[in-house]
Amino acid sequence: MMTATERVDYMNRGRFICNFRGSVTQGLALEVGETVQILEKCEGKGVFPASYIHLKKAIVTNRGPHESVVPLEDPIVTEVTSTLQEWALLWKQLYVKHKVDLFYKVRHVMMELIDLRRQLLSGHLTQDQSRDVKRHITVRLDWGNEHLGLDLVPRKEFEMVDEDQISVSDLYKMHLSSRHSVQQSSTQVMFPLPRHGEPSRVPVPHHLLVNLKSFTYNSIGEDTDIFFSLYDLREGKTISEKFLVRLNKNGGPKNPEKVDRLCALFTDLSNKDMKRDLYIVSQVIRTGRMLLNDSKKGPPHVQYRRPYGCAVLAMSDVLQIISELKEEKDFVLKVYTCNNENEWYQIHENIIRKSSTKYTAPSTNYGLIISLQLLRGDMEQVRRENPLIFSRGVAITRKLGFPDVIMPGDIRNDLYLNLERGDFERGGKSVQKNVEVTMYVIYADGEILKDCISLGSGEPNIPEYRSFVLYHNNSPRWNEVIKLPIPIDRFRGSHLRFEFRHCSTKDKGEKKLYGFAFTPLMREDGTTLSDESHELYVYKCDENTTFSNHALYLGLPCCKDDFNSCPNIPSSLIFQRSTKETFWISTQLSSTKLTQNVDLLALLKWKAHPDRVMDILGRLRHVSGEEIVKFLQDILDTLFSILDDNTDKYGPLVFQSLVFIINLLRDSKYYHFRPVMDTYIQKHFAGALAYKELIRCLKWYMDRSAEVVRQDHIQEAMRALEYLFKFIIQSRILYSRATCGMEEEQFRTSIQELFQSIRFVLSLDSRNSETLIFTQAALLNSFPAIFDELLQMFTVQEVAEFVRGTLGSMPSTVHIGQSMDVVKLQSIARTVDSRLFSFPESRRILLPVVLHHIHLHLRQQKELLICSGILSSIFSIIKSSSLDTSVQEEVEMMVESLLDVLLQTLLAIMSKSQSQEAVRGQRCPQCTAEITGEYVSCLLSLLRQMTDIHFQRLMENFQSKDELKEFLLKILCVFRNLMKLSIFPRDWNIMRLLTSNIILTTAQQLAPALHKNFAETDFDFKVWNSYFSLAVLYINQPSLQLENLSPAKRKKILDKYGDMRVMMTYELFNMWQNLGENKIHFIPGMIGPFLGVTLVPQVEVRNIMIPIFHDMMDWEQRKNGNFKQVEAELIDKLDSLVSEGKGDENYRELFGLLLLEKIEQETWKETGISFVTSIILKVYKGNQTFTKIEGLTLNVINFYKSEINKEEMYIRYIHKLCDMHLQAENYTEAAFTLLLYWELLHWDERPVKEFLHYPAQTEWHRKEGLCRKVIHYFNKGKCWEYGIPLCRELAFQYESLYDYQSLSWIRKMEAAYYDNIMEQQRLEPEFFRVGFYGRKFPFFLRNKEFVCRGHDYERLEAFQQRMLGEFPQAIAMQHPNQPDEAILQCDAQYLQIYAVTPFPESVTVLQMDRVPDRIKSFYRVNNVRRFRYDRPFHKGPKDRENEFKSLWIERTTLILTHPLPGISRWFEVEKRELVEVSPLENAISVVENKNQELRTLISQYQHKQLHGNINLLSMTLNGVIDAAVNGGIARYQEAFFDKDYITSHPEDTEKITQLKDLMQEQVHILGVGLAVHEKLVHPEMRPLHKKLIDQFQMMRSSLFHVMRISSPSLSSNSSEAGNLLILADGMVVENPEDFYRMQASPSSSSLSSTHSAPPQMINSVSSTMRVGSPSLPDKYRHNREMLMLLPPHRERPSSAMYSNITENGQPPNFQRALFHQVIGPCKPCSDPNLSVAEKGQHLSMHFDAFHHQVSDLPPALPARSLRKSPLHPIPASPTSPQSVLDGSNSTLSGSASSGVSSLSESNFGCATSSSEPPASRTDTLESAPSSQAWTTDQEDLDSPYQPVRYSMSEPDVLEGVKSPPCRSNSAPGGVNPAQVAYQIQSQAPGLSCSGYTYHRCERPV
Repeated sequence: MMTATERVDYMNRGRFICNFRGSVTQGLALEVGETVQILEKCEGKGVFPASYIHLKKAIVTNRGPHESVVPLEDPIVTEVTSTLQEWALLWKQLYVKHKVDLFYKVRHVMMELIDLRRQLLSGHLTQDQSRDVKRHITVRLDWGNEHLGLDLVPRKEFEMVDEDQISVSDLYKMHLSSRHSVQQSSTQVMFPLPRHGEPSRVPVPHHLLVNLKSFTYNSIGEDTDIFFSLYDLREGKTISEKFLVRLNKNGGPKNPEKVDRLCALFTDLSNKDMKRDLYIVSQVIRTGRMLLNDSKKGPPHVQYRRPYGCAVLAMSDVLQIISELKEEKDFVLKVYTCNNENEWYQIHENIIRKSSTKYTAPSTNYGLIISLQLLRGDMEQVRRENPLIFSRGVAITRKLGFPDVIMPGDIRNDLYLNLERGDFERGGKSVQKNVEVTMYVIYADGEILKDCISLGSGEPNIPEYRSFVLYHNNSPRWNEVIKLPIPIDRFRGSHLRFEFRHCSTKDKGEKKLYGFAFTPLMREDGTTLSDESHELYVYKCDENTTFSNHALYLGLPCCKDDFNSCPNIPSSLIFQRSTKETFWISTQLSSTKLTQNVDLLALLKWKAHPDRVMDILGRLRHVSGEEIVKFLQDILDTLFSILDDNTDKYGPLVFQSLVFIINLLRDSKYYHFRPVMDTYIQKHFAGALAYKELIRCLKWYMDRSAEVVRQDHIQEAMRALEYLFKFIIQSRILYSRATCGMEEEQFRTSIQELFQSIRFVLSLDSRNSETLIFTQAALLNSFPAIFDELLQMFTVQEVAEFVRGTLGSMPSTVHIGQSMDVVKLQSIARTVDSRLFSFPESRRILLPVVLHHIHLHLRQQKELLICSGILSSIFSIIKSSSLDTSVQEEVEMMVESLLDVLLQTLLAIMSKSQSQEAVRGQRCPQCTAEITGEYVSCLLSLLRQMTDIHFQRLMENFQSKDELKEFLLKILCVFRNLMKLSIFPRDWNIMRLLTSNIILTTAQQLAPALHKNFAETDFDFKVWNSYFSLAVLYINQPSLQLENLSPAKRKKILDKYGDMRVMMTYELFNMWQNLGENKIHFIPGMIGPFLGVTLVPQVEVRNIMIPIFHDMMDWEQRKNGNFKQVEAELIDKLDSLVSEGKGDENYRELFGLLLLEKIEQETWKETGISFVTSIILKVYKGNQTFTKIEGLTLNVINFYKSEINKEEMYIRYIHKLCDMHLQAENYTEAAFTLLLYWELLHWDERPVKEFLHYPAQTEWHRKEGLCRKVIHYFNKGKCWEYGIPLCRELAFQYESLYDYQSLSWIRKMEAAYYDNIMEQQRLEPEFFRVGFYGRKFPFFLRNKEFVCRGHDYERLEAFQQRMLGEFPQAIAMQHPNQPDEAILQCDAQYLQIYAVTPFPESVTVLQMDRVPDRIKSFYRVNNVRRFRYDRPFHKGPKDRENEFKSLWIERTTLILTHPLPGISRWFEVEKRELVEVSPLENAISVVENKNQELRTLISQYQHKQLHGNINLLSMTLNGVIDAAVNGGIARYQEAFFDKDYITSHPEDTEKITQLKDLMQEQVHILGVGLAVHEKLVHPEMRPLHKKLIDQFQMMRSSLFHVMRISSPSLSSNSSEAGNLLILADGMVVENPEDFYRMQASPSSSSLSSTHSAPPQMINSVSSTMRVGSPSLPDKYRHNREMLMLLPPHRERPSSAMYSNITENGQPPNFQRALFHQVIGPCKPCSDPNLSVAEKGQHLSMHFDAFHHQVSDLPPALPARSLRKSPLHPIPASPTSPQSVLDGSNSTLSGSASSGVSSLSESNFGCATSSSEPPASRTDTLESAPSSQAWTTDQEDLDSPYQPVRYSMSEPDVLEGVKSPPCRSNSAPGGVNPAQVAYQIQSQAPGLSCSGYTYHRCERPV
């Protein structure tokens, strides 16, 4: 347990690894992962067990309440821990925001970081492995920070840097480096940028690991040798050694120890090699019989090496695959066999080129299975990183020849011999020979060298080589490469002997020797065998020759060149040359000790030919670089020995040779031999006198540079200056040691003279000499490299003086060209980066000359990038040496020299950058963001180094106030640009914070000078204004807004810098107070900026700044007697800032409180208090609506309009609100908003000034333009009804001005709007009531309710989610009840949201007849202030058997302050009305709504507005009918048609009658729906249709029974037509018995018929011959027709329908008689004079033709039974009357499975007809669009409402016929529509009417 007995000195932190509940006394409950700080420890009882935590050491800094604890662990581990904790919160938000892809990517990276962190903490990694893990960690951290929007972390060696320990310039470069690493591939490692003079990195070699896993092509049955090599197809040669694998006849390795170890590493593949056309070539050589399948050829004990097959693998695609992997990848190589052994030498090329006739493909896909892996790095690195590979005994397979980079210490001595071909005689045999070549390496004494022949890596060396045998081939071509690793000491004197044998295939299998050839390995001149092909002589011999005395043939010529050198060879030798036989080989030597170069050998043996030394030294330049670096030490020793031998004679040539070798090592290929040179100089160089000659030669070269035209040799000497000085200094050290420092003065004098020569070269005018420029450039490039050598012999001050004199001798920028400018600055840069410059003593000497050159270049704006690099290096050195006292002097020196020019340069760069952004023209490299950042970091570095003394001296050094003013304006301007231009990216937060801190410090230092020199009488507005502008920008910069940061990040910034906004605010306030009377100059100009500062959400900033406004009011009051300027500006700026969403409730209260507190002490307090309370606070009440900016602007508009009456501001905010609506695509609201301005204007010619975006014009033209724009917005918002009156307004103006062109245009637009109303689909928006309850809401929302007009397609769930997203802390209430007082006063947020129904008030158009539902739907949801929602409840005891008896409705009506739509989508509820609806009234409403829903849906199917799928119709019919059978309206019948209920509720008689009418109407509608359903139903759905018919019959029967009981008059006989009964499906029967007989077999009803008639047969069947229901009497059989649904209208009577009309317009008597006989005289259903029984008797419906089976009798036109139904009015457009058959576009929201649903009111109606029906028309409804189903007849043009007709009688359909639109003389809403009625005329029996004709009349009929 942890308690107090032992106090620790260090800090221990413990992290819990197990939950602890704190179950002990005073126990501390903690959970896994929590961190505790361990203060004391003992063995007694404590607050938690010690075993529950994991201890970690830590360091405590800044002990106290604000101490910080830093764990003692790897900093990158700490960073990973904190970063993962920060990412965790953001990562979850990604899922919430549906950024799923990034969510999973971040999750993957987090898991990788956890694993990498675990590896680091394990402590089992090597340094290289640890470095690699850290690299992976930093790449992932930077990637995640960038994608999660976090700050970029600057790093050095993978660890975060402390910005306090480095200069700003270095910090900037680290940011750039980190940014670059993020943008690069995640596998790249970012290294620090190289210093000037550092060479580029040498390319890293590649290594290919090849592992043979198996050879599955095992049909050989013999031992095999498999050779692998790399082959370059383009060059046609092998580039690597061979890797040999020996397998037994079973396919396994011959050596059992090599199981799973058959691998090789092909090393030293360069980038160039990787781009070659490489192939892996594998050759299979078997060892066995001569012929594989012929056992007769040779005895079984004789083994021959015979070619078998070859396989290749193209590496071009493979390298790309394996380079991306870190493990081995398997590949299969097919082994092809050669068809002709003569082509064996090129079988691999044939396979690559796919010459399939020359090889045979294997029968299977199996072959060699190998795995490949690509490794990178030098061999030592590869060995460290892949120890497992080398533990498997991998065979190192090198390149043929040297790699591109020859590493020091790489010793090789390999001779590669290629056995090419031979030509041999047949030798009297009938067949050709089977030639086998045997090769030996023989030393001078005749000994055969052992282990000097290698067939390939992976197998041990052998003493002899036997070639494979090509069957019956006298001209064999082997092309087999053998490696000869001969020791160097055995190379001289050794030779190769090749023995040729014929391999007989007879029984004995003899191998008979018949010839030989030989060649020595080294010639007499000491050079080795040259790298070329060699034709060797073949000498004859017999099979018994033993070659015991090799001297017998060594004296013979081995080749043609050898023969020419010794022509006199006796012919009596034992071996005679076969002149017709030749043997060809080629060799390639890869040796670091042997040479094939004669010139190099002559140099190394110069003493043998002293007379040729001059020539030998001259020929050294012709020796290849590879040979020189191989013998570098020997060559250098030779050169200096020659120099010592005769300095005067050989000195210049030795100097030239030395320069040549030094420059050779500057080549990247040999750069790694520079350490060899350094080692030689330090340890092996012995030329103690060489320095004298080297100095003399070097000075001689420099002195001649002004005279010589060709200066190539001089330039080479300049380039070799570094190593020449190394030799000079080392030589002098050796001489000084040997002589105890003699001739020291002479040496110093010679060096000083040499530097005078150097200065002489640099001082020469090179403008006219290009060669001299190159010489000077070479000298300047090499010059900084000699500093370290000079420091070995001279003091720092002496070397610095040498350098200062040299740099000072360079001409100024004015006198030299641009190319030399670059070289000169690069030399200065390398000087600054050198070790010499790090000494304070040298900096004191060198810094003035360096600053002088930089100053000159900056003044002329030249080479800015190099200058910035030099300055960065200087600041980096100064920062690291900041503790030295000398640094203060250096900083003062830099301030005097650079500060002003730095400011000037930055202003120029920023100006160019801004102009470039404005004009995207040519890109200037000096105006990029990079160079701007470089100079900003340099300026900040300088300012950061400046102390109070530096600033004080700076101010004192200005000669006049004008100079001081110019400086202040420059530096303040630069600071402002830093704030405005965002020089540093957003995620460079460390850099931005440091910049802010430096600017703050500088501003504090400049303030006293500003106050002292430019206040009171010397006041300068420009300087003060610049200071105030900077302060305002500084406080408002985004990086300082700590409220937007996470708590941890905020704490970190506050601990390090504090709140810099508060500090700058104090400075601003102090400077304002120092202004005195000059404050008036900043009124009202500074009101806006200062007001912006007060809106910063920081209380202390507000407390400091808000009183300044009182000060402004006071000063203006003193000067002018009022503060009108302050008032106006304050209102304007505050409104502008508030409209941007700034500020909060606390600000409003604090603003008023602080000002009122100050004003109460003034004499003008009454005016001030009035201003603050009635203006400032009221203006800010613009924040009383939702957080939407449109709500803010809306209240501002109301404020300006109602209280201040500032028309200009009012108009300005109108346009602001309009723009907001347009941005949100709220076009209707935008139009209403712009109408506010339109209403202010008049149709006058008064000129108005330019305002906003309006030009100067007349008021008439401005109003016209506004009108057109408003019309356009109404059009985009599809509110054409609002645009039409404006069209008429414009038309009136155009007509009064006789502007007929514009009149025509506006009339056409008006007509187009009418067309749009009738043709285009419009969605009815949803409306939502929102209540905000609880004290946590802002006061402007608290406990208020609003109604919102939803967006298109926005339903309740989406709207609720939107509101909860805006108020994430709110709780959604799940009930619509009014909240109680507890909720209203609680400290929480409750949102109550539900949908409400618009309730239009006294809209006449909704009551009109024949108005299409398209028009009515608009008036239902527009211009609405009243909204309604119902809440069901049970009053009294609930009737369990029938709940409808007690189901009441609480109907709430909400009345808004303004109608919707308006200038906003939101308006507050002004009033609530509450009524209760009785169960009977509710039933009436439900049934009526369901009827409307059915009418609309059936009408849509009738008019084919809904095509194809009739599922909706089926479900709706099934829902109503099934509910009616099982409940539904039957429940209403039980509840309200009961005698007890009627008796006990006499006051509901009229309502009961209304409910009965509606039920009967529903039965009629269902009948029509079933008729439509039967016509459209799919055959597979017939059973459902039949079920609907059966249930409908039961429903109808039940309803009839109830009606008969509850209304006896329903069964009484009509006085005009005998015993008639009107049925729900439109049939009429005389006797009830007929009705019951019909009901007996409902399944036989014609409604269930599956037959249909073609269109031409509709309405053409005789009523007397039609087959009807089997149980229906014949006299009542007639055609059933589909209902035509018409909108109901209960306010006026319906007319009947016309049947066929005769020429005089009257129906024939027989038709009239038929109608009277069947149904009697018609009376309107809604006629108030009719009784209920009469209404029930005269229910009639309109049917389309419905097919029944017909007899063979001629067809006759049927009589129609008609339903008379009331009409509902629709605002019909006079210019485009539409058929009442048009469907509604309203959305059905009721349930399809219920017979009761709350829907909006809508009914059917009938049309009235005129007394003069027009002629019948021939088109039908299907032939014309619904919007133009009405036509105009010429004879009716005189009537105000042109009669229209519609015919259904003609079978012919006229496709594409479209009637011209009708026109009207009246406005859309200004007249009553025509009353349309149907009239039934009696006709003679036996005939029927053939169609309908509708007419429009002036008045109701």
